[in-house]
Amino acid sequence: METLRRLDDTSGVAVIEGDQQTSFDAQRIRETGAPAVQINTGKGCHLDAHMVGHAVATLEPPQDCLLLIENVGNLVCPADFDLGERRRVVILSVTEGEDKPLKYPQIFRSADLLVLNKADLLPHLQFDIERCLDFARQVNPGLHTLTLSAQTGEGMEAWLDWLGE
Repeated sequence: METLRRLDDTSGVAVIEGDQQTSFDAQRIRETGAPAVQINTGKGCHLDAHMVGHAVATLEPPQDCLLLIENVGNLVCPADFDLGERRRVVILSVTEGEDKPLKYPQIFRSADLLVLNKADLLPHLQFDIERCLDFARQVNPGLHTLTLSAQTGEGMEAWLDWLGE
């Protein structure tokens, strides 16, 4: 939500939100002014191109808009499905542990950007950023990285700049 709040204009943004159940996230997204469609997968653990195609038809986003697709939130299933995205971002909360790039390499291998999220919690955790980034680069040597905290604003400008590119 913080990303949408910080964008100067949400009229050029549309969001496809994937979850197994509920429409809570899509409702919160629409409250920012950005159009959003919720896809519920039930027992499914990922979105697929067919689902996204239907969501795009429902949204009818302008040709030049930024279309954000949030896949179902896990590090396994979404990695293997091409949704037609131009760029892929994997978001790793620092609360999950620095070993995730080696435990779930495919999602990190397929990503253009790794966002280490919830950086404001680092003082309360035993999380080694450099070790995590080393693991991620073992899997994907060209992976770009950002450290982010929506709570404090750390890294938000770099994140918005990356999206703007």
